[in-house]
Amino acid sequence: MSNISTNTTGFEIAVIGMSGRFPGASSVQQLWEGLVAGQELLAQLDDKYLLEQGVSEADLRDPSYIKVGGVLEKADHFDAAFFGFSPREAELLDPQQRQFLECAWSALETAGYDANRYPNPIGIFGGAGMNGYLLNLYSNPDVRNSASPYELFVGNDKDFLATRVAFKLNLRGPSISVQTACSSSLVAVHLACQSLLGGECDMALAGGVAISRQRGYRAQQGNIYALDGHCRAFDAKASGTVGG
Repeated sequence: MSNISTNTTGFEIAVIGMSGRFPGASSVQQLWEGLVAGQELLAQLDDKYLLEQGVSEADLRDPSYIKVGGVLEKADHFDAAFFGFSPREAELLDPQQRQFLECAWSALETAGYDANRYPNPIGIFGGAGMNGYLLNLYSNPDVRNSASPYELFVGNDKDFLATRVAFKLNLRGPSISVQTACSSSLVAVHLACQSLLGGECDMALAGGVAISRQRGYRAQQGNIYALDGHCRAFDAKASGTVGG
């Protein structure tokens, strides 16, 4: 006999679809399978790769330099034509915004809904990590000479994360870009729930994205990064986190 309560309050919210891409796991299902199997999905970064990322040979010889990171495979891939972007527009668009848009579409697909046919408002709430891609664009003279500052701004500023998804997917509910540092994704989920309960939308997408260059790091006592290159949440051996 089931011990699950059947009592309801009227404030229940159902999760009907998910999508995600992670270091070492290209889908939510693969991430779950890795967690169940107790796998560590961080990557060991070899010297050739780190040199290509600009790490000095002196750092590579330093015993305190940790050659580990969470590498997102195919982070630069994007189906631009599917979403109506020209090759030039896609080139200037922050990869974080590309990935967020593709995952938003995929989440709706796994839920079994087409935003263009759904009659009620769908909201979008999301946050993005620091944009290192814009720094790369600005350091390229060819890009600076061929693209206006406004084009670079629109393609890379975090403020356009949610509204771009709403425009491309024809979502007609609230579109809110959330910035609360490391808690942005969870706050986005909270705001989405509030929006659903308040009747602002009938369905909501919520999440976050963070893509950074993985170059390893120098371990230092008292720093946020793990001394041994392992992320051991809630473990007595925990010494910090690892970027990803």
